[in-house]
Amino acid sequence: MNAEQMEEIKRHFGVVAEALRSDIRHIAEGHATIRHELQEHREEIRDEFKEMRALLRLSFSQLDQRVHTLETDISALKARMDRLESSRA
Repeated sequence: MNAEQMEEIKRHFGVVAEALRSDIRHIAEGHATIRHELQEHREEIRDEFKEMRALLRLSFSQLDQRVHTLETDISALKARMDRLESSRA
């Protein structure tokens, strides 16, 4: 192998190495873009989850109030029924 062939091989490997560097750069940029988009989606999902929890808390609070009202009404009706039954007897 002569000096000219060696220089050609070196030049060829230099071109291949630069192409690899370019490909690696593109992959790294794509990876960074994907990470950024994932982070944005995580934040969006986190915010939506917080909103959903707040809505559920409100719904459960309203249901709890309705159940409490029904229990109070039932107790009052039972007491009234007991008074009516005891006055009949």
